[in-house]
Amino acid sequence: MAKKEDPPKKDSEKKEEKDKGKKEEENAAPPLPPLEAAGRRLERLLGGGLSDKDRTLHTYSNPGKVVRRWLGTASGASGGATLEDISAAATKLLDPAGRCSAGRVLLKAETAAETAMDVEGAETPKMKEAGYLSSSADREVEGWLISLMVRLLWKDNKFSEAFALAQKGIDILMGYLNASALKITSMSGVSAASLYPLLARMFRFRSLVAESLNDPAVAASLRQDMARGQNMACLRRDVDCQATLINLMLQDLLNNAQVEQAQKLLANSTFPDSASNNQLCRYLYYSGRIQSLRLEYTSAFSNLSQCLRKAPTNTGLGFRIAAQRLLIIVQLLMGEIPDRHVFLSKGMKRELSPYLAITQAVRQGDLGVFHQVVAEQVTRLQQDGTHTLISRLAQQVVKAGLRKLHVSYSRLSLQDVADRLGLPSATSAEFVVAKAVRDGVLDATIHHEEAYVQSHDLVDVYATKEPAEAFHRRIAYCLTTHNDAVRAMRYPPDAYKKQLEASRGNRRKRNDDKTDEEKAQELEDELDEFD
Repeated sequence: MAKKEDPPKKDSEKKEEKDKGKKEEENAAPPLPPLEAAGRRLERLLGGGLSDKDRTLHTYSNPGKVVRRWLGTASGASGGATLEDISAAATKLLDPAGRCSAGRVLLKAETAAETAMDVEGAETPKMKEAGYLSSSADREVEGWLISLMVRLLWKDNKFSEAFALAQKGIDILMGYLNASALKITSMSGVSAASLYPLLARMFRFRSLVAESLNDPAVAASLRQDMARGQNMACLRRDVDCQATLINLMLQDLLNNAQVEQAQKLLANSTFPDSASNNQLCRYLYYSGRIQSLRLEYTSAFSNLSQCLRKAPTNTGLGFRIAAQRLLIIVQLLMGEIPDRHVFLSKGMKRELSPYLAITQAVRQGDLGVFHQVVAEQVTRLQQDGTHTLISRLAQQVVKAGLRKLHVSYSRLSLQDVADRLGLPSATSAEFVVAKAVRDGVLDATIHHEEAYVQSHDLVDVYATKEPAEAFHRRIAYCLTTHNDAVRAMRYPPDAYKKQLEASRGNRRKRNDDKTDEEKAQELEDELDEFD
């Protein structure tokens, strides 16, 4: 009988456990919104909620690096945020009576639900329990929320409001930096370096909004402001702002077709070695673009190739497409034909299809076909900003055609050369062939009176400088890769101290094993050497 009564008891126990679990779920606090959770996480990372003594021990040696990594992880929380979410996060995280009150008011003023939030959500028990952010992370979260709102306003095509908010956000962060610079120690025991990535982020958003405004007066005023910001960033050793502002100034000059000024900036400025990988990729791209416009194709090819190797493959498809387009054109201008698989890369096939047609026309060596392809794609090339470089490829088309004729025929009249290459006359063909012979493209002799070109026998390529030059390029690439790997190496902190202590311990053991007579003999030897 007892065995038959056991199952009902087990069922009742299960019901009690379920009821208990439901009550615990009802009494448990609801999960925090994504923006608020991200702000609380940054507070923990920067040592918030600890005493002053513990906070000094908890503080990282490089808070800027902590904030930079946190920005990467917080991008998921900010992806689907709205203006109301940002305003609600500012209401819950920023103290209205603290130093971040200005940013709090600024964020709440941008939403239409300001009054409703003040009345309904300002004094809930959950907020009182959680409390506002401590002084270790309130400035950082304030700057982050302002940058999120600037981005949302820019996406909504509210360019004027976004630009004004970005300017106010920069002024707020610069005020914090200036205030902390007046003190021997930074505010709340936390280094002001934690604000550097956020200030660089604000500069980037402001330039993005200004580019959308398309106002020459605004662009002119920003150039002076960015130059001052670059000088101040160098003085306070702000790597994030240095790298960001250099790239923004190069971008502004290139957008306004001021290539010589961009070259002067490139030559007279030093890009920081410890900058983020994304900023380094942008710098390499702008450097390659400037060098390609100034006919420095070898340097441009090196920078653009390095840019594509370092660029992240899981994001930034538009940036990689722009860099790949420019690299294809530079290769064509150098007289090289890119591999076909480059045009078939994932996500790039449609965008690179016009450049595949241009590459095929260059390889064919017919000026008529080349001009026809360029005329069909002229609108697309102007939108991409590559039409100027594409127009230089006519000479490479002629060189490619001459190489094919040189291989196929040992003797050919100048009129036939003009007909094959699409040149207007035999006289033009003679000048083109003469220039190709002078540049080393052809090994031939021009007979002016008979009006024909006599090709010489092909020389063994290994007797020329081409193998040595190719070998030099490969060695330079290997050395560059090795140097980049050495610079990117990271060592655990104080690793050398362990080896030093271990060696000292072995030395003490050896000294302990010695007898008193041996120690006395060593002491006498040292005294004799001293005398």
